[in-house]
Amino acid sequence: MARRILPFVLIGALFGTLAGCSNYVGARRPPWRAQAENACFAQRPFQLSAYVQPAREIDGPGICGLTRPLRVTALEDGAVGFNAPYTLDCPMVAALNEWLRDVVQPTAEARFGQRVVEIIGMGAYSCRGMNGIPGARISEHAFGNAIDVGGFRLADGREISIVRDWTRGDDQTRAFLQDVHMGACAHFTTVLGPGANVFHYNHIHVDLAMHGNSSTGLRRICKPLLRPNPTPALPPDGLPDAPDLDEEIDTAQNKVLKDDARALQSDILQVGPGPGPTARIPDQYFTSAMKPPAPIPMTRPSTVRAYAPAPAPLPAASVPEGSPSEWDLTSSIPQRR
Repeated sequence: MARRILPFVLIGALFGTLAGCSNYVGARRPPWRAQAENACFAQRPFQLSAYVQPAREIDGPGICGLTRPLRVTALEDGAVGFNAPYTLDCPMVAALNEWLRDVVQPTAEARFGQRVVEIIGMGAYSCRGMNGIPGARISEHAFGNAIDVGGFRLADGREISIVRDWTRGDDQTRAFLQDVHMGACAHFTTVLGPGANVFHYNHIHVDLAMHGNSSTGLRRICKPLLRPNPTPALPPDGLPDAPDLDEEIDTAQNKVLKDDARALQSDILQVGPGPGPTARIPDQYFTSAMKPPAPIPMTRPSTVRAYAPAPAPLPAASVPEGSPSEWDLTSSIPQRR
């Protein structure tokens, strides 16, 4: 009988030992995350304002949270609003401002002749696993180090939706979304849009997770990997094209008209006895007047600006994130050797 009880006693003792250990070895947020936030604040990449306000520290559950979270309602000093307040860390706010300045706004002006005034977000801080899958590795959203962008609103009120316009928008709208997606790859270390996987069909996910280094620098994940769209540019002098001139009348025909007009003027100016001058209009005048004018090509002064965004360096406050098994995607941009 004692032999039968002994295994259960050992198992109970083992669980008791593990439970005791759990009181001392709990899940904690890595210290470098707080260091990254503090380093960003020390650099002062933006000013705190009514649109970017400090919030209380978020500690848990588990390792989720931020030491110095920010409640953000707008970027670019209020010029670009959010559809709702979002909780982000300092490095993400800095990177988003740079992305707007270097990529989003120049592209919107080139494609639409106006600026973006609102980012339609779909989520920022959220204590969850990657792609919202229960039990999955922790997501960068759990640290306020990521945001999902579902669309943009232009100055004229037009809404550009990724779920609708990525494939069904007009040429300029689709080109705009692809351009801002590719431009994000120079400002964030993870960029996942429609086509990356089934979870990103309706938004562009950007974060500052660190995926290690390569021979060419920081390793980045950018999916899908798109080709840049050609952007029309102004002439070298930077001025719009001049309108086309009307087609000139044939020189020989023009000379005939001038001679007839001169003769007509001479007849009118003759004054003397008898009936007044008849002043007959030459037939050549009517012939020329009845001739249909040459068509003039429809031209419009170009308002398109040349745009060639230059990759911006990653904020110095970005820090390593996990191991390859923790990424939202297992593939990345091929590296040149």
